[in-house]
Amino acid sequence: MTRARRRDRRVYLLSHPVLFALLAATRRRPVTRLGGTVLAHSREAFVDGLTRVPLDRTAEGTTGGAAGQLTGGSLLFDQEGDAHRGTRRSLADSLGADGVARLRPTWQKVLERRLAPLATGSEVDLVDVAADLAGTTAAALLDLDVDGRELATAARNAAAAGAREHLPSPPRPGARRTAQAAANHLNALLAHPTDGLAAMLAVAAINTTVAALPRAAAWCADDNLWGYAETAPDTLTTELLRVTAPTPLLPRVAAENGQVAGRPVGKGDRLILIARHAVDAHRRNPSPEHPAPPQTAQLVFGAGPHACPGARLARQQLTDALVALAAHRPVVIRAKVDRRSALPGWSSLTVRAGR
Repeated sequence: MTRARRRDRRVYLLSHPVLFALLAATRRRPVTRLGGTVLAHSREAFVDGLTRVPLDRTAEGTTGGAAGQLTGGSLLFDQEGDAHRGTRRSLADSLGADGVARLRPTWQKVLERRLAPLATGSEVDLVDVAADLAGTTAAALLDLDVDGRELATAARNAAAAGAREHLPSPPRPGARRTAQAAANHLNALLAHPTDGLAAMLAVAAINTTVAALPRAAAWCADDNLWGYAETAPDTLTTELLRVTAPTPLLPRVAAENGQVAGRPVGKGDRLILIARHAVDAHRRNPSPEHPAPPQTAQLVFGAGPHACPGARLARQQLTDALVALAAHRPVVIRAKVDRRSALPGWSSLTVRAGR
């Protein structure tokens, strides 16, 4: 096991120890049933769960259910047919090539400002940088007049509180009240508090970026991958997103009977679709010289009608961050796991220039 993999395993072992111990114990089988819960580990099972099984987008214990609680209104997760496709087309327009090009100067300014201390030998916390970058970008995307770091804090708190309800874990007293209070604070920052789509975008974009960027940078530092940020930045980004799998699992509920990898799934069954295992993140280290097939790597963003519309934005942000960091060849000085975040990640990751 490489130094980078040993470090990265800590975010799973310390942030959600019971859940990821269960996933590790069952991952040798493509599909495992535990009562009314179906764990889908293989690539085939993961894709089937997203494309061949009708899903209840608003069920308790799912991402859609948590989003509904967060926003208190109708949004992408609970739409069907033309409404679902129409909302996705709107998202695709704002997060497509033109939209990303419009937003790119926003996060590039944050990178320039926040990484400048590395040039003078100072230390930088990449979690704080990622939160600033993600929050500022989300504010620009949603046309909000709000401080990016404040928006990021609210979105991270809302996601962390919501995760305690929809991730498999022991019940926690007061979790529902905590989640509602965090959602109310986030909605108070939005220009239109009843706009569920805005809240969903803020939570998704901010939390995945804050989880992914520091983990990817730590992997580059520990396994000496910085050179690839200069020679093959896009491939490096794809491989790091595959191996870190910022959203490692997707909780869903079947709306009708179906099959995943040939195994029956019944209406009402809980599905845990493990993206981390579907893309071989647990077995195969990032290799820009010998990358995983594109059809495998892209699964970290979902599949079919459930693919993430923000994939282009996420890839470009991470690529720009790695290119900017590579000029300093940073090394990790301190790292602390975030034990309460919605997604496995660091609460702080302090680096300084390595040359």
